[in-house]
Amino acid sequence: MSRICIVGTGYVGLVTGACFADLGNDVVCLDIDQAKVDSLNDGGIPIFEPGLDDLVIRNQAANRLTFTTSYTDGVPGADFVFIAVDTPPGPAGEADLTSVESAAAMIAGELEGRTIVVDKSTVPVGTGDLVAELIARHRGNEIEFHVVSNPEFLREGSAVSDFLNPDRIVLGSEVRESAEEVATLYRAFDCPIIITDLRTAEMIKYASNAFLATRISFINEIASVCDQLGADVTEVARGMGLDDRIGVGFLNAGIGWGGSCFRKDVLALEHMAAVNGCHPQLLRAVMEINRDMRRSVVRRLREELGELRGKTIAVLGLSFKPNTDDVRDAPAIEIIRLLVNEGAQVRAFDPVAAARAAEELPDIHYATDVYEAMTGADAVVLATEWNEFQEIDWQRAGPLMENRLMIDGRNVYQSDELRTHGFIYQGVGRGTPQRRERNPALAAEGL
Repeated sequence: MSRICIVGTGYVGLVTGACFADLGNDVVCLDIDQAKVDSLNDGGIPIFEPGLDDLVIRNQAANRLTFTTSYTDGVPGADFVFIAVDTPPGPAGEADLTSVESAAAMIAGELEGRTIVVDKSTVPVGTGDLVAELIARHRGNEIEFHVVSNPEFLREGSAVSDFLNPDRIVLGSEVRESAEEVATLYRAFDCPIIITDLRTAEMIKYASNAFLATRISFINEIASVCDQLGADVTEVARGMGLDDRIGVGFLNAGIGWGGSCFRKDVLALEHMAAVNGCHPQLLRAVMEINRDMRRSVVRRLREELGELRGKTIAVLGLSFKPNTDDVRDAPAIEIIRLLVNEGAQVRAFDPVAAARAAEELPDIHYATDVYEAMTGADAVVLATEWNEFQEIDWQRAGPLMENRLMIDGRNVYQSDELRTHGFIYQGVGRGTPQRRERNPALAAEGL
């Protein structure tokens, strides 16, 4: 059993701390937000993440997991101190390392004996060296410490499962023995462990996220071509994915990726490349394609409904992906802002993310279910593919709407089924968009 201190209780820090505790370690999670720590100590979980609440409660009860705002309570005596704080994008796209630098300085002031400091945050290449310099500057040579990079590969919505069932562990250090010590924390897992130098480990994380974002933007650009040529991108992607050199992952066309990671990591990598004399043309294109997929929703609505001022649009899903309440850089949030700017009225529903969305968009209507959201709507936009949205009773929903237009931003519905219920259906990349013409099902109802 090791004693571990986790600095930061966001998505990464809280999941990491709870999972390490569940593996039998003594874990202290540290955060400077007193209200968050008080809530955690009272059993409140600040984020929606499947399985996390049970994990936290169980390990608190076993006295393996505690929460504090005090570096003095968390750092001294720890074998490993993980830095898991936020690194948001700065004005030029660069990663803001303010929280990392502050954490390093505070950790330095509390070190008592040999300690391994682990960068868990996604940080620019060279940050491990910076952390080592900061700690050395504060403590000189009086304390032995080593810095190890251990980037996370957790997906929101499945973060607990991802931690406990990793596909690889990446560790980087200038002292291999220190990386090997961190590797012992993961000895319960049957997966490859890559041990390399600090800068390479840091780059692995950025390159991984940038590649995944690129795959999504690529298939979305293919989807745009499919729309114009009458091809179906879902079948194109299936045919591509059967090639072993390509694979099926991240080839689902839609209205683009979101969340806190892809955007900030692509921006940070682009910035790192540019300031070091490279020309990251592909990374810039990846970002622009993603932005355009969101704008395309509004263009489609305009094509079908004309001027959007005074129109009512139902938006289903507000989180950037299912099984999370995270709305950071969520496509739905940007689409709603664009709709409001056009003068449209928005009625939105999300099973768990409405409260967080309301912090960003306080002036729209938040429905209590999908049917309330669709009542009186001229169109419905599926922005997040929650499972429950696949169970909508279209026979019930159709008569509630003013106009039956479906923009399926995640390609989860079958067009024939929607058209049977009188809907004009548009997916992403599923052939030439259906133009407004009298729908036989609507005509039969006298609409």
